[in-house]
This record gives sequence, C-alpha cells and structure tokens, in this order.
Amino acid sequence: MTFTVWHIVGVAVIASIIAALLASVRTRRKDIRKVAYMMDALEDGELNFRFKDNNRFNRTLNRIRTIFEKQRQAHEQDSWTKLIRVLTHEIMNTVSPIASLSDAMAKSVDENGRSELDIKAGLETISDSSKNLIDFVQTYRQLSGVAKPVRKALELQEFVDGVIALNSEYTASCGAVCSYRPEEPDLMVYADEGQISQIFINLIKNALQAGARHIDISARMGKEDEVIIQVANDGSPIPSESQEQIFVPFYTTKKEGSGIGLALARQIMRNHNGTVDLLRSDADQTVFQLVFR
Repeated sequence: MTFTVWHIVGVAVIASIIAALLASVRTRRKDIRKVAYMMDALEDGELNFRFKDNNRFNRTLNRIRTIFEKQRQAHEQDSWTKLIRVLTHEIMNTVSPIASLSDAMAKSVDENGRSELDIKAGLETISDSSKNLIDFVQTYRQLSGVAKPVRKALELQEFVDGVIALNSEYTASCGAVCSYRPEEPDLMVYADEGQISQIFINLIKNALQAGARHIDISARMGKEDEVIIQVANDGSPIPSESQEQIFVPFYTTKKEGSGIGLALARQIMRNHNGTVDLLRSDADQTVFQLVFR
C-alpha cells in the first residue's frame, strides 16, 4: 500500500485536530478547577487570590474577583458607618446630660458651698447615667467577644423541643403557641448548643413581644446538604424602613431593647460558617431563616 502526499497531509491534519482537541480538554479541565477554587474562596469570604493574566479566561475571573472585592468593601464601609453612628448616638445621649448637669451644679455653688440646686438629686442623676453608660459598654463587649463555638452533634427534634420547653411559661403567658415541624426525620446540626439556643430564644422572645400568637419552627435539608431552619410568626411586622437595619449592632425599634440580639445571632452564625437572614416581614408573616452548612 502506497501513501500519497495527500494521505500524509490528511494524517497530519487529523493528528493536529486530535492534538488541539486534547489541549482544549486539558485547558477546560484547568478552567473548571479554577472556577471551583474561586467559588470556594468566594463562599469562604477569601478574596486574596489572583490568576495570572496570561489569557482572556483568567482575566475574566480576576475581574469577577475585583467586583466582589469592591462590593465587600462597600458593604463593610456601610456597616462601619452605621455602627459608628449608633455608637455615637448612644454615647452622646448618656454623656451630654452628665456634662450639662455637672456644669450647672458647679456654677450653682456659691463661695459658702451652698447651692440653689438639689445636689443629691443631681448626683443620683449622674450616677444613673454613668451606670447606663457602663451597661452599654458591657453590652458592646458581649457583642464583640463572642466565644469560639464548641460544636457537637445536635439532634434537631430534641434540641428544638428543649428550647420550646424552656420558653413554654413565657409563651403561655402571652397566649401564644410555639411548635416545631421538621420536613424530614432525624435532622442534625453540628453546632454549639448554648450559642444556638441563644439565637432561638431571642427569635421567640422577639416574636412574642411583637404580639405573635403562633410561632412555627420548621427544618429541612437543602440541595447542597445544608440544614435550613425557618422561624415564622404572625406578630406585627417589622417596619419596612427597619428591615435592612435590624442586624446592625444597637439598632432597635423597641423602647427597652438593647439592639444586640439579632447582631449577636448573625455573629454566632458566621462563627458556625452559617447565615441568619430575614426572609420576609409583612401583614401575614415574619420569617427568619438559619442555614447550617
């Protein structure tokens, strides 16, 4: 059998095509690994990676990383601005009366040590304001000093039943009912029992203070094997203008609220590599969602 020039050219073309296809497959596999790595990094909040700008695909991935970085910086700046505004407001509200009253008392004392003002009442006011400021600072320390979670396997049915029982007296006194409804049996989470209990207790208490008569806790598995828990209630909805603020430390719509309950809940969930969010709050329902990954 003789090979003509055309046979040789044909074999060379086919070999080139096969080589190009194999190279393309290898490149696509590398690209897939890059995308997987980037997605893992984005989910973990780690944006300190960068691919070599030696091809269009890498440059595109780097642009996506830059976009996420800018969004995170803007979000962090906004969060810090809100926190500083709230801190300034709380501190000024406490310190201003102390300074004003102290100055008035000093000016009212004559050369003989007599005063037109009630010194005792003034000192009591200063003492009360100082104690309020100390309480505020201690509350801030509580928020900023969340301990590292000590995790263990928690069977959700048993855990949630325990939380409901712990709050049963207060729930009954408010004329409300709290129930747990898992969508599948034997659901478990790996978490710090004490810290997660604090989140549920806070959500239940908030619901009761909002006038809820029914608090429904449900749980299910997500598509990526995460455990999704929703806490729904039929109490008064959170005002729409406040819904984006409720996780900001010290922000509260209640006269006697500290404003750290939901901020603390979010910090705890972040330490568990999870999330807590407000899904909805309207005339029908207010629903919070916790996701354990």
